Amino acid sequence: MKELKNISRTRSQESSAAIERIYITMRHLFNRGFYKPMGVSGETLREALLQLRPEIYGSIADEKVELNGLLYVIERLPIGIEECRFINLTSDEGYSESHFKAIVPPKRRRNCYRIDDEQMNIEITRGRSDIYDVLTHLTFIFIESHKIKNRIFIEDEEKFSRDWQKLEQAVLKEDMLEQNEKEVAISHVSNILGRTFSEINSIYDQFAVLENPDRFLHIIYWLGKLAIDEVVYNNKRTITFSPILRERLGHHIYGEIWADNIKNALKELNLLQRPIHIISANMHSVMNSIFAVPVLKSRLKDKIDIEIYEELSKSENDVLRKVVKERADREGMLFLPDTSGTNIDVQLFDTAKIDPETSTLVHALKGKSDDEKPVIIVMDYAFGEQAYETIDELLKPFKKDVYLNVESVSIMGKAGILVGDKGDIMIPFAHINEGTGDNYPFENELKPEMFEGHGIPVCGGTMITVLGTSLQNKDLLKFFHDSTWRVIGLEMEGAHYQKAIQSASKIRKSINPDVKVRYAYYASDNPLETGSTLASGGLGSTGVKPTYLITIKILEQIFNTL
Repeated sequence: MKELKNISRTRSQESSAAIERIYITMRHLFNRGFYKPMGVSGETLREALLQLRPEIYGSIADEKVELNGLLYVIERLPIGIEECRFINLTSDEGYSESHFKAIVPPKRRRNCYRIDDEQMNIEITRGRSDIYDVLTHLTFIFIESHKIKNRIFIEDEEKFSRDWQKLEQAVLKEDMLEQNEKEVAISHVSNILGRTFSEINSIYDQFAVLENPDRFLHIIYWLGKLAIDEVVYNNKRTITFSPILRERLGHHIYGEIWADNIKNALKELNLLQRPIHIISANMHSVMNSIFAVPVLKSRLKDKIDIEIYEELSKSENDVLRKVVKERADREGMLFLPDTSGTNIDVQLFDTAKIDPETSTLVHALKGKSDDEKPVIIVMDYAFGEQAYETIDELLKPFKKDVYLNVESVSIMGKAGILVGDKGDIMIPFAHINEGTGDNYPFENELKPEMFEGHGIPVCGGTMITVLGTSLQNKDLLKFFHDSTWRVIGLEMEGAHYQKAIQSASKIRKSINPDVKVRYAYYASDNPLETGSTLASGGLGSTGVKPTYLITIKILEQIFNTL
């Protein structure tokens, strides 16, 4: 008789299955229209997240409350979200024209509106990835809230612990806490959270806002209070999706408006027939790479180029940034602030108006006719699946019959790295879509060897486009890195960009079939290393050098390959 093998799943397989369940569950809940995250309807999502145990959420599966993960999530959700029992995800439905004041999270560009004491509306205009991001973050803080409840509510006696009563007194105190009162409150909170006094004290001020320096205590109190209300009084927190959002999602409504605004601006400037190069980047690196050095060299005489860029990145140097922008405005740059709801601003650069004598980057344009000189469209970063919506619409013909002369599309940005450290550069030759196995190989005009000799480690390989950076764990990432996929990093937009570019160039023929593509990323974190995840903090000045090195390599190719 043939012996049956003991078939068991590895942690990476379990993690992959958990991500798939999260994805399917969130789509189902969206179609349903509402659910209660800590009720039966939210159980599958909670269980999948606990099984996955993403690195960004740290000790989500432990009894103690996760502090770094909580900070990461709170920075991406609107102020006051912890107090709200009803959270309504909406489309852009006119709240900006009302008396409601928009609340924008510091680390996510989305408009939120506090409707009343119990309700927060969150506008979703950036596609499904925005919904995945919000729902996973909310699930995390609700799970953490029930950890707080378990440590403060004595069920047998139906009363609350002394630590909770002291925290409540501190939070409800009208005046600002004195230092000794703050430390007493932290002492009680440390018992509630299962964390040491020093752990809480070290992260306390990172939660603070100008109007509420003791916000950390308020967040813990309200998370615990609403969790108690759910269990004791059956007042379940509820997430709803507005009918308009459910109707609009997936129809490229915002992306179409956004793309039409750009094409109309090109038409008004008589630029529609010119060679066009699209760059997905931030709103400063292309402008600074072209104009900063010639404009500021006399002011910053002792500094080399990269040091000038570092000076521009410092928050106190508004005057320098203004001088560079004024030159850019005079020499062909037009800023198009977003009015579509995509939250993607745009810059148009008419290089025919740039003085080739002042900028070495554009010196190759000397002698070219204005009709030959490129137009550069710089679009701010898209978010996840929004990348497909925006590029797909931008590459379509204007008014259905005017085809854009798109010569290249370049994508640069931050990504997680699996083979190096923060600040390293990754050059992909293919994107894999996590969960589906869809893969997009391409000929990248940027090569790893182009970046050697600049003091920054660089690697080439495959990148994985993930459902959400907050959903990754070490086991799954290690599998992608160690297996024949040979993945070097992870990000959220690459496969979506390439899907749109391929369909426009190879199938629809709305742009040149031989359009050049460039992808380059610099590492914002290494999720395989403890203490180097996104929750451990930003890049600071570490990101300046790779940002400008990538930008300049893209611009050199655009200007030298005409």
